[in-house]
Amino acid sequence: MKDLDTFINLRELDMSYNELKEFINFSGWCDLRNLEVLDVSGNALEGMLPHCFSNLTSLRELDISRNHFQIPLSFAPFANLSNLKALLSNENKMVTEPSFYTSIPKFQLEVISLPKCITSQQPNLELPTFLYYQYDLRYVDLSHNNFSGTVPTWLLENNTKLEILILKGNSFTGPLSLPSAPNSNISLIDISQNKVQGQIPTGICSTFPHLTQLFLSKNAFEGNIPLCLSGMKDLSLLDLSNNQLYGKVPEELIAKGSLTILRLSNNNLSGNVVPAILNANGQLNLYLDGNNFSGEMTNVDVSAFEFLNSLREIDLSNNKLHGKLPRWIGNASFLERLALSNNGFEGSIPMEFCNLDRLEFLDLSENNLFGSIPSCFNTLNIKHVHLHGSRLSGPLPIAFYNISSLVTLDLRGNNLTGSIPKWIGTLSSLSILILKDNHFYGEVPVQLCKLDSLSIIDLSQNMFSGIIPSCLGNLTLPMETNKTLTNGRTALSLTGDGFTKTLVDYSNPSSYIEEVIEFTTKSGFLSYEGDILADMTGIDLSCNNLTGHIPPELGNLSEIYSLNLSHNKLTGVIPSSFAKLHQIESLDLSYNNLSGEIPNQLVELNSLEVFSVAYNNLSGSIPEKAQFGTFIENSYEGNPFLCGAILHKSCSKTDSPSTISTVSEDKGEDVALLTIFVVLYINPYWRRAWFSLVGKCITTCRYSNVGKFLTYHIFKRYV
Repeated sequence: MKDLDTFINLRELDMSYNELKEFINFSGWCDLRNLEVLDVSGNALEGMLPHCFSNLTSLRELDISRNHFQIPLSFAPFANLSNLKALLSNENKMVTEPSFYTSIPKFQLEVISLPKCITSQQPNLELPTFLYYQYDLRYVDLSHNNFSGTVPTWLLENNTKLEILILKGNSFTGPLSLPSAPNSNISLIDISQNKVQGQIPTGICSTFPHLTQLFLSKNAFEGNIPLCLSGMKDLSLLDLSNNQLYGKVPEELIAKGSLTILRLSNNNLSGNVVPAILNANGQLNLYLDGNNFSGEMTNVDVSAFEFLNSLREIDLSNNKLHGKLPRWIGNASFLERLALSNNGFEGSIPMEFCNLDRLEFLDLSENNLFGSIPSCFNTLNIKHVHLHGSRLSGPLPIAFYNISSLVTLDLRGNNLTGSIPKWIGTLSSLSILILKDNHFYGEVPVQLCKLDSLSIIDLSQNMFSGIIPSCLGNLTLPMETNKTLTNGRTALSLTGDGFTKTLVDYSNPSSYIEEVIEFTTKSGFLSYEGDILADMTGIDLSCNNLTGHIPPELGNLSEIYSLNLSHNKLTGVIPSSFAKLHQIESLDLSYNNLSGEIPNQLVELNSLEVFSVAYNNLSGSIPEKAQFGTFIENSYEGNPFLCGAILHKSCSKTDSPSTISTVSEDKGEDVALLTIFVVLYINPYWRRAWFSLVGKCITTCRYSNVGKFLTYHIFKRYV
């Protein structure tokens, strides 16, 4: 459809997500004077808007989001659209104009959505001037721009019907001031991710009496949490996280019946919150992590409390709680996610935790827990288990046998012993297996090869022996989203004079507990979460006692990003099949007994960022093309027979200037060796001393001068 001349009576036109690149392909724009709804979002349109837009005087709704338009801050192209009520211009680019240019628009908008319209390269800008002339706004989204100055409370004063104000992700500063008159229509305010300072004004409750959602996170608020927030009967979501708030949390706030999400994470709050949690009435998700809460959670009679049926998620990680893990949590039958990591809990994991049959996420890491893991865990439908960094002991328990729902098992940094049981092959959904830094021994089980969902395996820093199973090369290492916690998002829907639209650009997660995995790669200990975790694949078998050759089948792991086989006793050559590891970014084969040359085919690994074969028995020249031109000397050190420019060592066949001198040197060496042998043959004492020295050099002086002398000359004579 390239000609619109025949559609002069058209009222609605939806051309969204059609890969359009320019308007000039369509004639007749200026004649669509009856058009009321136009949606060209999700295309590749660019430049300034067509001049004929000013002719579309019947237009009520305009969505030009997710294009590459240049929109002047005055919004002059829309100034004559007197009937315009909803303007959505998300993810375009607003541009500045000469300061003398002003335009008073004829429209009175109800909906304005302008998120992500100013790039980080642009300087801080004031709000668009046309907003000063708007008095009927119901929905305003100016998020993720670089707008500066103080929080524009004049928007609230000028627009008494305003319901939703989103200023998230800007550069607003100064204290939070409130409008002079109450606004009973406002239901959602989001000023998170700015630079607002000072205390949260206590008048916020009376100014916005019907507020349902308040987001003030990631600012610089300080002081106490206003007590009046506990009395706001409509408040369902309160996020004050990542500020500098201190003092105690009002018990009435946690006990509020209307709250479904309370997030106070990463502040300086203190006191004992356990009594308040026990009195929680309608609280579903409670996030108090990253504070200074203290006290014990045990010795509580829960028979008088009804909270156990209301809590869905509890995050008390990174606090100063201590004592034994509370057995009463086992009575919270609706609990789905529990995070108590990085506290001072001690003792064993209570058997009562096995009663949490709805539990899908459990993190008790970095405490002082000891003993074994309760065997009854195999009755749960749990998906993510994090028990790293404690003192848990014993063999890998039957606790996880046949849990088909298990996605993540992180037990690193404990005192677990024994071998990996064969039933590991029953964990059909297992995607992340981390057993690093324990005392496991035995062979790496071939049953791991049956786990089609495996994408991250870390068995490093144990005592595994034997060969690397060649069947590991059959793993597909899928990049799966189920590695991360499924956190749904709630989008807003707008209803105005004759229109309804879902705003997918603004939404909030239904949960704030994140799946975080720490994995060694690229010579560092990195954390992965969210989409990055979903894409991450890697195998780490380093720091064990593995022997034998590196299976060439590992070259079939075409989706792997990190492979670490260092600090073992591997022998043989580096498989040339590794050239098929097209995605690999980190490859560490250091501290083994590998021999032969570095395969030249490895120069095809264009994504390789970190590479090490240090301290092996490799020989020959070092590849210098592509990524191999970026690696430093440390990647190759400890290989006396490697040569190349990076080692400042020539790879020429002869080191001497002439054949004559080489022959003379050889004759001199022959005489010296013959003299040594004659002396050793005649004198038994010197003979015993000599062989003792040779044996000592072979076992302990591999790279000493004597060792190099013997190795060089014997190799030269007989090889």
